[in-house]
Amino acid sequence: MDDDAWRALLHQYVEQGVHGVLVNGSTGEWTSQSGAERRHLAEVAVDAVGGRIPVVVGVSAFTAAEASGLARHAADAGANGVLATPPPYVHPNDREILAFYAELCEASQAPVMVYNWPRGVAVDIAPALAERLADLEPVVAIKESTGDWMKALALHEAVVDRVRVFGTFISRRGLAVLRELGGDGNIDGGGLGALAGAGFYEAYWRADLDAARAFADRYQALQRSIVREDFSGRFGTPPAQLKAAMRMLGQPGGYVRSPLLEVDGAEELAGLRRALEAAGLLEAETPA
Repeated sequence: MDDDAWRALLHQYVEQGVHGVLVNGSTGEWTSQSGAERRHLAEVAVDAVGGRIPVVVGVSAFTAAEASGLARHAADAGANGVLATPPPYVHPNDREILAFYAELCEASQAPVMVYNWPRGVAVDIAPALAERLADLEPVVAIKESTGDWMKALALHEAVVDRVRVFGTFISRRGLAVLRELGGDGNIDGGGLGALAGAGFYEAYWRADLDAARAFADRYQALQRSIVREDFSGRFGTPPAQLKAAMRMLGQPGGYVRSPLLEVDGAEELAGLRRALEAAGLLEAETPA
C-alpha cells in the first residue's frame, strides 16, 4: 500500500470542497483487500482528514460478524460512521437482510449507513424493507444506488423523513426531488466530478438554483460520458476507468488489483481522454 498517495488523495478531496469521504467502498475494491489492509486504510484516512470533514468507513462483508468487527475498529479509529451492503453472493432474503443489519447495529459503536447496491450484491432493498431498517436505532442514512430512478424514488419517499438519503441527485431532475421531497447528498465512486458535485450542493443550500442547475449540467455531462445508467463503466470496470482517468489528470489514483484489469486499449483510453477533455478537466492535445 502507498500511504503517501492515499494521504495525498484525501487531502485533494478536502481541498476540492467535498463534504465527506467514504473509504473501503465499492470503488475502493474492498473485495481484494485483507482485513488488516482495510483497517489500516481506515486509520490512515481518519488521521489524514484530521476532522476537517466526516469519514465514513465501508464495512461490507460476507458475514455480520466480520462486518461488526470492522465497524468496531472504525469507531475506535475515530470514523464518523460505517456503511455496509447486504452480504454479497448469497442473495439473502428480506428477513436475512434485516437480521444482518440488526447484528451489525448491535455491535457498531458508530452510526450505520445502509447501502442498497443491487448491481454489486444481487439483491434490491425494497421500500418496505428500507422502512424496517430505518427503525434500527443506529441506522441514520441510506445510500440508494439501484440505477432505476423510479425504484430509487419510491425508497426515497419511504424513508426520507426518518433517515438521511444519499442518491443520484446532481441533475435537474434530482434538484426537483430535493426541493419537493428533501434528500441529503451523493456518494460518488471517485472524485472526478467533485468540484461540480460540491458546487451543486453549495448552490442548492444557499438557494441559488441557477448555479445549482449549471453545476448539475456540468456534472451530468461528465457522468454520462463515462458511466452507464446501470453504473457500469463505458471504457472499463468503474474502478479501472477511474484510476486510468486519475493518472491522466496527474492524481494519485494508483492501479486496480486482480481480478480487475487496467484499461489499456488504445480506443478505450482515447475515449476516456475525450470525455475528460469535454468536461474541461483535461486540456485537449494539440495535433502534431
